[in-house]
Amino acid sequence: MAQKSAFYIQGHHESVLRTHLQRTAANSAAYLLDSLQPSMHILDIGCGPGSISVDLAALVPEGQVIGVETSPEVLESARTLAAERGVKNVRFETGDIHALDYPDNTFDVAHAHQVLQHVGDPVQALREMRRVVKPGGLVAARATDFSIMTWYPDIDGLKDWQKLYLQVARSNGGEPNAGRRLHAWARQAGYDRSGVSATASTWCYNTADERAWWSGVWADRTNKSSYAQDVIDQGFATQNDLDHIAQAWQQWGREEDGWFGILHGEILCHV
Repeated sequence: MAQKSAFYIQGHHESVLRTHLQRTAANSAAYLLDSLQPSMHILDIGCGPGSISVDLAALVPEGQVIGVETSPEVLESARTLAAERGVKNVRFETGDIHALDYPDNTFDVAHAHQVLQHVGDPVQALREMRRVVKPGGLVAARATDFSIMTWYPDIDGLKDWQKLYLQVARSNGGEPNAGRRLHAWARQAGYDRSGVSATASTWCYNTADERAWWSGVWADRTNKSSYAQDVIDQGFATQNDLDHIAQAWQQWGREEDGWFGILHGEILCHV
């Protein structure tokens, strides 16, 4: 996002959007939902194909949601989703989290899901989120922590995937272990620590359908998204390395006892 942005290493390949479209307000923003009121105006930053934005809009029927994303192409998918669901109190715009194009004190809630690990200056991003929120409003952010993703059984190649992802994400200016840092970034951004609630939640993939889906999207991300070309261009891995990792994902997906757990950090900040 603008000059301070890290490069979003996954791009918006179909395999990436397939993952993002599975995100809902219930499975990705549960820590925020009890705080919502029907008339709230919400800014959803890094909205991608809009699945969380549309859910949030349905929860604030007398209010409005604006979804913001850097890519105008993916916003077409978001607008299509809103139309298909008949949700009219949501709109989508391009924008930069480091310099939001909205006046001070505009929204009741600013929300960012899986965004701060990808930006070049997460502290500035949190300052901007606070700036556009009204006094008494909320800033909400959730981010995963790649180093403590865990799985069973150990499959040759998956640790290579994790190590490679961490290396590439950091080389592009992001911080893939953002989840554990959110509360600290909020403090650095000037939030009152007493008004910041830090929590954690998980995603888990274990059933046959879950394993097939999760392994499939990551095998495709590894070989077909812009991540693959970026990894090769920067010299972090060869095509053979990526093929080995993709095969490891496919093998894990076939394991009857396969299990994958992801921990997310969350902050809910009172402005």
